[in-house]
Amino acid sequence: VQLQASGGGLVQAGGSLRLSCAASGRTFASMGWFRQAPGNEREFIAAISRSGTPYGDSVKGRFTISADNAKNTLYLQMNSLKPEDTAVYYCAAPHGVMAWGLLRKPGAYDYWGQGTLVTVSS
Repeated sequence: VQLQASGGGLVQAGGSLRLSCAASGRTFASMGWFRQAPGNEREFIAAISRSGTPYGDSVKGRFTISADNAKNTLYLQMNSLKPEDTAVYYCAAPHGVMAWGLLRKPGAYDYWGQGTLVTVSS
């Protein structure tokens, strides 16, 4: 099983990026995006599951998570980017079906991509 994240890069504040996470080896009922800036804990961004699509408060209204089941790929559309969005972004998936209350918790995920760096300049 492998999760391959891509799409990061350097963008000016106010710009947009779309991250992709290609899954191979199996399909997942739930998947999520997290990010981690230097010196910070891993932060929940968004998740997609049969129960819904929760978002972290810091990205609500600016980021959109989606999935293409035919391609087994997860996406994160990021708009109105801010310098504080600068971080390494990770996609993740649990081994089984995840309860709604656990979607925001990085420790509940079993599989992680390698991360893709997003840098937002002011």
